[in-house]
Amino acid sequence: MRLNFSEPPTPTLSRQNTVLHGHHQRRSTHPHLLSTRVKPRRWPLVFRFIKGAIHGAILLPVTLHAMFTAFVVYLDTYVFDTVGLPSSIIPSLSIVVGLMLVFRNQTSYNRFWDGRNGMNTMNTCVRNLARTIVTNSYSATRGPPNAAEREDVERTIRILMAIPYAVKNHLRAEWGAAWDYAGAFGGDLNERGTAAYNPDYAGLLPAGLEGHEEDGLGLPFQLTFFVDGFFKRGEERGWFNAPGASQMQAQLNALTDAYGRMETIKLTPIPVAHLIHQKQVLALFGCVIPFAMVDDLGWWAIPIVSLVIFTLYGIEGIGSQLEDPFGYDRNDIKMDAIVGDSKTEIEVVLSEWRKHAKAMEANMSSRDGATGHGDRCLTPHHNGIGGDGGDRKFLQPDLFLKLRPRTAV
Repeated sequence: MRLNFSEPPTPTLSRQNTVLHGHHQRRSTHPHLLSTRVKPRRWPLVFRFIKGAIHGAILLPVTLHAMFTAFVVYLDTYVFDTVGLPSSIIPSLSIVVGLMLVFRNQTSYNRFWDGRNGMNTMNTCVRNLARTIVTNSYSATRGPPNAAEREDVERTIRILMAIPYAVKNHLRAEWGAAWDYAGAFGGDLNERGTAAYNPDYAGLLPAGLEGHEEDGLGLPFQLTFFVDGFFKRGEERGWFNAPGASQMQAQLNALTDAYGRMETIKLTPIPVAHLIHQKQVLALFGCVIPFAMVDDLGWWAIPIVSLVIFTLYGIEGIGSQLEDPFGYDRNDIKMDAIVGDSKTEIEVVLSEWRKHAKAMEANMSSRDGATGHGDRCLTPHHNGIGGDGGDRKFLQPDLFLKLRPRTAV
């Protein structure tokens, strides 16, 4: 009698992540715990004026144009017979203003969308590399990785988890965020007065890492050298064949390309000539429409002009916020949440792989084969003519399976 292992008949879930509670509420579960909005909206968006709104940024120009309109109405009512202009000039001017604002807003949103796609591409490459590493880091002839090789695998996986953090800090110009220069957690502050140092992120970096940001070398690019070196060592160990290692390098190249595209968005602002002309056209249009409305509306021209200016400057303000989508504004990409969710996801894989590797090592060294994964990891190696060659070939079992022992006669 010996022990065999069989999978459970149905998958087992450790969390229930599909139960809804109330309106737009979800349990605090993974995946996407940090990226998903949990707090429900108690008020319709039409009544929101502070959080996420652009009103604070456009309050000054709206107020100034309202005051100028009041001055024009005063002149038209009490000083001159009329200062009004033909109202037919508004449609021709509004076409020009509308075209400029459409171009501005569309360009800014494209930058926002491309930045979000870059983050998704980077996370996808990290997922693919982590999956390939943990499922292929073994030799069919030598068995599972030894202690030193397991440490090498784990270090590489942790570096992959650190790369999104490094990219986030690089795009925000938080240089040296991986090192606690002040001597205490959170002591190093960036220009916004918030702590740039993250001990969780710093713990993912390889021991003894020396940054060269002061020399002009970005930390994300620096970390890719460690990952590429692991591919070479894995190929020499017999873990990856040449085509497999080439595919892994292609994933690493795609990750670097996504990082470079996000860097391009950060370092290439909207041309200043367009920004200057747009500001001037908006200001001139706001100064002309009071003269076109004063004869027909009188003092009612003040709220009407304020409403028009609020609309136009609001569109322009949204474009200004979306131009650099990697900051801390409420309308920017949720960089911290996306990076945190990615780290949590890969941590689960790494934790499962640790337990898996320890079980395989223990059962490869056991002589009776009566415990753990021993019988599942070793299979007879046939000699090509249907007989048993007498040796045993290592086959790594699948991850994420809850193995249950059963007695067979």
